[in-house]
Amino acid sequence: MAHARPRRRQHIQALVVAAMLLLSSALFTARLPLAAASARLPNTTARLLLFAGLPSSSPLRAFCPRARPSPATCSAFSSATMAADNPLLVADFDFPPFDRVEPSHVRPGIRELLTRLEGELEELEKGVEPSWGKLVEPLERITDRLEVIWGMVDHLKAVKDSADLRSAVEEVQPDKVKFLLRLGQSKPIYEAFKAIRNSSDWESLNDARKRIVEAQIKEAVLSGVALEDEQREKFNQIEQELEKLTQKFSENVLDATKKFEKVITDKKEIDGLPATALGLAAQTAVSKGHENATAENGPWIITLDAPSYIAVMQHARNRALREEVYRAYLTRASSGELDNTDIIAQILKLRLEKAKILGYKNYAEVSMAQKMATVDRVEELLEKLRAASWDHAVKDMEDLKNFAKDSGSPEATDLTHWDLNFWSERLRESKYDINEEALRPYFALPKVMDGLFTLANKLFGVNVEPADGLAPVWHSDVKFYCVKDSSNSPVAYFYFDPYSRPSEKRGGAWMNVVFSRSRVLARNGLPARLPVAHMVCNQTPPVGDKPSLMTFREVETVFHEFGHALQHMLTKQDEGYVAGIRGVEWDAVELPSQFMENWCYHKDTLLSIAKHYETGETLPEEIYAKLVAAKNFRAGTFSLRQIRFASVDMELHTTYDPYGSLSIYDVDRRVAERTQVLAPLPEDRFLCSFSHIFAGGYAAGYYSYKWAEVLSADAFSAFEDAGLDNEKAIVETGRRFRDTVLALGGGKSPLEVFVSFRGREPSPEPLLRHNGLLPVAA
Repeated sequence: MAHARPRRRQHIQALVVAAMLLLSSALFTARLPLAAASARLPNTTARLLLFAGLPSSSPLRAFCPRARPSPATCSAFSSATMAADNPLLVADFDFPPFDRVEPSHVRPGIRELLTRLEGELEELEKGVEPSWGKLVEPLERITDRLEVIWGMVDHLKAVKDSADLRSAVEEVQPDKVKFLLRLGQSKPIYEAFKAIRNSSDWESLNDARKRIVEAQIKEAVLSGVALEDEQREKFNQIEQELEKLTQKFSENVLDATKKFEKVITDKKEIDGLPATALGLAAQTAVSKGHENATAENGPWIITLDAPSYIAVMQHARNRALREEVYRAYLTRASSGELDNTDIIAQILKLRLEKAKILGYKNYAEVSMAQKMATVDRVEELLEKLRAASWDHAVKDMEDLKNFAKDSGSPEATDLTHWDLNFWSERLRESKYDINEEALRPYFALPKVMDGLFTLANKLFGVNVEPADGLAPVWHSDVKFYCVKDSSNSPVAYFYFDPYSRPSEKRGGAWMNVVFSRSRVLARNGLPARLPVAHMVCNQTPPVGDKPSLMTFREVETVFHEFGHALQHMLTKQDEGYVAGIRGVEWDAVELPSQFMENWCYHKDTLLSIAKHYETGETLPEEIYAKLVAAKNFRAGTFSLRQIRFASVDMELHTTYDPYGSLSIYDVDRRVAERTQVLAPLPEDRFLCSFSHIFAGGYAAGYYSYKWAEVLSADAFSAFEDAGLDNEKAIVETGRRFRDTVLALGGGKSPLEVFVSFRGREPSPEPLLRHNGLLPVAA
């Protein structure tokens, strides 16, 4: 990683420059009349800046100007020297300087940034007018600057975590929240937006601008703009405390995940683990100080990071090992100093209190205020899907028990949670003659990405090209890409950070915004600033000289995150507040991502990416057919799992009383009775690591996955209707998808966008059909 220039070199350079300028000034002074000479000398401010880089011991400080500088000079001096050293205060950049940001930059950088933005906000409030140029455009500049810079810090905390960075973020986070509350509760800005809404010009605004105004008014109300005195103070306290608690929740999950390490020296203990898992376990051991560890002879280290955990649960014949790892995973962050139980209780109490201050009955109503759905419609959808999935899930369990029994396993009589994935994998191998580990050599990451980009070209008419070196990155694993249109002009860029790094990177996979497309923030002569995204996964890293060999599920994950990125990058909206994924209701934002997963089962697409990394051989068609046949294996079970998560989330944020006698675990067990065929263990504490709803944006919103799955399945059915073998029809439908779902962003309501693509409102039938969950009679 490129570090900031050492201080010593800065001091030497400053000294040399100062000496040259002083000598130059002296020579000119000797040759010029007095008036001319004084005109050529640097003024006080310039000289202050000149001497700023000198160490206190430098003899050249004798030449430092002694006149007392004005407050403006002090401010300029302070800001200029800080900006020169701090990448968070760089006034302008094409791409964020991720490689230069250190934890030491965060405290001074964020505080100085907030001071500057506070001044800009005050100026805006003084001269605010209910017009686009005097309200929305300057406001976008303020909010964008904070989003970009804080986004850099927040992103680095997710992918390059350290104790120093945590400490710095924790210290400045209250300042950031305070500024956002100050902004959200600005009455001059709120009143100006309301004036636009009530003006005679309202009807002349386009849909995107109307959506921006209405969203800003709603957000202001939900930010407490209408609250007064004690209520506002209490609301602000709640927001500050929620920010701290959710941050702590996330840190506890990461630390608890990192804390578990099981060193294994006897290979018999990990019998059944495939070569890739053994290689990863040995590679982990090397990174932990076991320098001579090998895949063949060990030692091996098992962790709770996804690639390691999943391998053990699916393949380890050692039942005791599976139980130990399962229990450790299920109880992460539920005991000792990392216990999230009390944090969850506090979060739920504060969310309920916040909802009531805002005039809502519960927090779910607050959440739904900015979504497509209502509480009633969510509950209706979840129950419909639960009922359709239950009998299939019961049969899944019976099939598993019978298979284990027929295999002569003593486990068959008391099959339990740490057995399910193991026996599911054996049953899948037996039923469909598919071994997921044997498929890995066909899914090398470089080839998967090539195939994904080829699909994007066919469907959406864009070219994705490597652009490594164009933008600074935070780790050597990170790749950078440019997206170009049919005329070869860049339309967007994105970073891709693919591999698991348990010591510093949080688990899961996500896409997020670096820059949004924006007319107001256009630069370099372009009509709009181009969007930039980052995609982050936690897949199996390369082992030895082999590329990253992916599981099929990891392939689906990359397609999923690329779907999010496409909606952000291919937007045609020039209004920054509704460009890309911005302004899109949360329960619709998963539509493009889940839509892209369907293409993993499309024959031409899959066979284009499935090439053996050593021989180049294409995945045999009979194996492709087996993959498709296995697509809905245990679909009822997997559907119920998502419904359990969504249902417990809704109950905790609607009917649950955090001050009552029932615990959060009582609620989870009650929900599990109708959503889980095998009752959870009494010590099940998965809620303590349920980051989506306690440290992410999915509180009273986890249902969004199923809600958007309805939309995405129906959207893909448009391609099925057109004919998946009809190249011309696929291209035409793909362009229509790009021009609606991907292009319109938050500029229209999600329902309008869907109807403009599909020609009708969405139906759950395609989802149930795709998952094999329709009643037999149908």
